[in-house]
Amino acid sequence: MDAKASDFLKQRLGQEGFDKLAKIDNPDLHTFIAKYVEHCNPAKIFVCADTPEDVKYIRDAAITNAEEAKLATPGHTIHFDNFHDQARDKEHTVILVPKGVDLGPTIRTGDRDECLKEIHEIMKDIMKGKELYIRFFCLGPTNSIFSIPVIQLTDSAYVAHSEDLLYRRGYEEFIRQGQKAQFFKMVHSAGELDERKTSKNLDKRRIYIDLQNNTVYSSNTQYGGNTIGLKKLSMRLAINRGSKEGWLTEHMLVMGVHGPKNRVTYFTGAFPSLCGKTSTAMLDNETIVGDDIAYLRKKEGEVHAVNVEKGMFGIIQGINSKDDPIQWKALHTPGELIVSNVLVTQERGAHWIGKDGEIPPKGYNHSGEWHKGKKDEKGNEITVSHPNARFTLSLENLENLDKALHDPDGVAVGGMVYGGRDSDTWVPVEESFDWTHGIITKGASLESETTAATLGKAGVRKFNLMSNLDFLSIPVGEYIQKNLDFAKDLEKTPLIFSVNYFLKDKEGNFLNEKTDKKVWYKWMELRAHNDVGAIDTPTGRIPKYEDLKKLFKEVLDKDYSEEDYKKQFMVRVPESLAKIDRIKEVYQTKVKDTPKILFDVLEEQRKRLLEAQKKHGDYISPDKFA
Repeated sequence: MDAKASDFLKQRLGQEGFDKLAKIDNPDLHTFIAKYVEHCNPAKIFVCADTPEDVKYIRDAAITNAEEAKLATPGHTIHFDNFHDQARDKEHTVILVPKGVDLGPTIRTGDRDECLKEIHEIMKDIMKGKELYIRFFCLGPTNSIFSIPVIQLTDSAYVAHSEDLLYRRGYEEFIRQGQKAQFFKMVHSAGELDERKTSKNLDKRRIYIDLQNNTVYSSNTQYGGNTIGLKKLSMRLAINRGSKEGWLTEHMLVMGVHGPKNRVTYFTGAFPSLCGKTSTAMLDNETIVGDDIAYLRKKEGEVHAVNVEKGMFGIIQGINSKDDPIQWKALHTPGELIVSNVLVTQERGAHWIGKDGEIPPKGYNHSGEWHKGKKDEKGNEITVSHPNARFTLSLENLENLDKALHDPDGVAVGGMVYGGRDSDTWVPVEESFDWTHGIITKGASLESETTAATLGKAGVRKFNLMSNLDFLSIPVGEYIQKNLDFAKDLEKTPLIFSVNYFLKDKEGNFLNEKTDKKVWYKWMELRAHNDVGAIDTPTGRIPKYEDLKKLFKEVLDKDYSEEDYKKQFMVRVPESLAKIDRIKEVYQTKVKDTPKILFDVLEEQRKRLLEAQKKHGDYISPDKFA
């Protein structure tokens, strides 16, 4: 350790804290910590070496500091964010780029020099009078080619506690990697707190991502999406690094689908919000590896994936005993778990929108003392919990956890799935013709319709390639090309599928039940091993009726009619052509340096659709292609 840094850190950390840090042979780490200890100027510092005693210290601090409070169920705690700090702050989440660098119009960027100056001004002495928690984590399994060490500096015990549930502890990983560690850095401060112990100066809320130094700065906010730096914030850092090193960071679930003779085939899946991602990851009789972010690497000629995390930061709204039995059980079982921005009842229980039972008449929630009919300053009724209220737990709390969660080799990927909310175009499940066709017509063409509940106007299609548009740190065109190139040199390429749980008829009725997705995944599992055939249509390969009929009976004990099959898997030519036009316009007008092959593949699909239209009309029954 550098002598100057050593003297400073020994003085500020104390002997015990200094000894913990000195075990890590990484001068860059020591310099980074020294810099921000001096700059943020905390009154007290705790270095967490991941021992049970150290982890308990932070958990207890969250209670002592009143950032969390105990609930009636042992191990459960409640946290509240500021009433106006309840979601990701997209406006102030900025990727810092040097002058002259252009990531394209879809990515919010700021001048690196100016933004670094601003954030350092905001964070000067921001921890004065507070305790700094120094935590070490690992993105991906430890002792693995996927491992990325992360150092988190935060003055919020709630943030440090949340990350302990969500991520693998990394102190030993830092020691293992030593000077070789290419680590990510997180600096967070909740800033000045109000009487409710929530962030006060929201006008100075900033979330700045410096790609050059692999550093995330977050100030004057507590909401997890803005502060849990290892989640979507470090995802930008990983996308940038992976683009240079030849691997992918994707906004994808990872799940095991169980096939014949105890076979397990692993799938990844990308879904925009409100499109069924969590319900897919939690399918009955399947197993979950992860529900949010995956790293994909090539290993021995195959694609392998890991869950970057080991926990779940999930939306709690709507979770009930009937539709979500596994999550429901976890939320009602003693064990370490944090709920945020829900109602605390007089009995120290938790209630949220959509929970079983009657809404309590009063309690305490994100607005303070609450009662039915309470309104905000604009006259809008305040719901029992915030619509974006969350729960944070370790996946070990779930009974459907896959045994491969911590496998350092990850899992071999048999299929990749893209799904959006689509009322009139995509069929319920379809396989692409090949990797390039899948990346372009399914991943890079992903759209989702808005719902009235979220944006006030239903049915507006939002473009969101790979469900990753909000988190990109490289130009969209480059990102697509990296995905296309990823399949090069593979001996076994995962199949690519699209799914659509929201297809409707002309009268607006859904053509599928919620549980039908169980069948689509069983069919995809069989396709991954070439155990069943498929029918080629102009847009991809669809199931044969006989195979689905058998699966519906086996999986759901339902009779599946040929009439339903024809309605669901009809090729809708006008809508499919309109989609191609929309996607082409996006890439022609809003994306920089779109790969030419994207337009070529879309044009080939258009020609196939026009030929089929000429032969069979606008709406074509699947039996015409059998």
